[in-house]
Amino acid sequence: MATKADFSEEEWKTMQKGVTGAGLLVSVGDRDFTDSFGEAGALARVLTDQHDKNESPFIRELADVHGSGFGLTGSAQKIQTETLEALRAATATLTAKAPDEVGAYRQLVEGVALAVAEAKGGVKPGETAAIAAVKEAMGSA
Repeated sequence: MATKADFSEEEWKTMQKGVTGAGLLVSVGDRDFTDSFGEAGALARVLTDQHDKNESPFIRELADVHGSGFGLTGSAQKIQTETLEALRAATATLTAKAPDEVGAYRQLVEGVALAVAEAKGGVKPGETAAIAAVKEAMGSA
């Protein structure tokens, strides 16, 4: 079973950026300022729930995220580019170092993305496209 100690600091930050980035990417997939707060809350709830209750110590550790890795002024394009890069890199790192954790990572990321999409008024077309891009980046599309 993998733990944070099995990865470099950069690899760990990349995996966490993929998780939070997936939520942010879905959020900017349908920009509505009034939805942003509910979506941010959904992202935080999923991460807290996974940190507290997931069976995998790896996922519990990974879900203990402080910050998104994007700053407050990240453009939609920057969020998309950096999230998809982080997801590709994280999947490659996990495949090489902890292949038994790839599925759990994908579930965490996809769960975050779906929770954000469903947070305010149901899943919209832009959010569906963002979820598809997330899945494709991780090779689970």
